[in-house]
Amino acid sequence: MIQLNYRDAKPIYEQIKDGLRKLVITNSLIANEKLPSVREMASKLAINPNTIQKAYRELEAEGYVYTVAGKGTFVAERKEVLGVRNEELMKEFDEVVTELLFLATDEDSLKTRIEQLAKGGEAQ
Repeated sequence: MIQLNYRDAKPIYEQIKDGLRKLVITNSLIANEKLPSVREMASKLAINPNTIQKAYRELEAEGYVYTVAGKGTFVAERKEVLGVRNEELMKEFDEVVTELLFLATDEDSLKTRIEQLAKGGEAQ
């Protein structure tokens, strides 16, 4: 499900967030699907439950999951995810593109790359 890299400088909870986010985006986890409980996930990954709780809490703040008291954490509908996360990613996109243009990256190659990604292909 999620692979952790203990040598990575990125904190474990962020690796968990990124892994779950990717599973949601690729439809490996579908809307309203129940995620493993905090204890269950912590046991599978052999890490502290507080780490899982932090990842779940941040994913909920981003709109990727929602919690039902006494029932667990579930994958949110796609429309629920769009708002805040879309704005965050657009800001990051603007920063990255601005830096790429500063580094003299050709505008046409950026457009081509976006078109490839939009078609579902791998960027090259």
